[in-house]
Amino acid sequence: MSSLVQILDVILTLAWWIIIIQAVMSWLISFNVLNIKQPFIYQVWSSLNAVTEPVYRRVRQFLPQTGGLDFAPIVVLLGIMAIRIVLSNNLAY
Repeated sequence: MSSLVQILDVILTLAWWIIIIQAVMSWLISFNVLNIKQPFIYQVWSSLNAVTEPVYRRVRQFLPQTGGLDFAPIVVLLGIMAIRIVLSNNLAY
């Protein structure tokens, strides 16, 4: 059972980093540090969006409209942290 928990922890860590990388990329694109018209940047950006957007869409259904601010990544990161805490507490026993 601990192997499954460790595999799930690796998947959650990967999801954590994907969300962090996407958030940093969105800031860099917004401030014109990265150019979305470059093929490699576009490929990375569209891949990250394809992975995260289904999760964000479900979270945004429950969040109030906040204009230009998107709190979905923060909520998902908090959810990942909560799941990891639950897993680590249950693994200790």
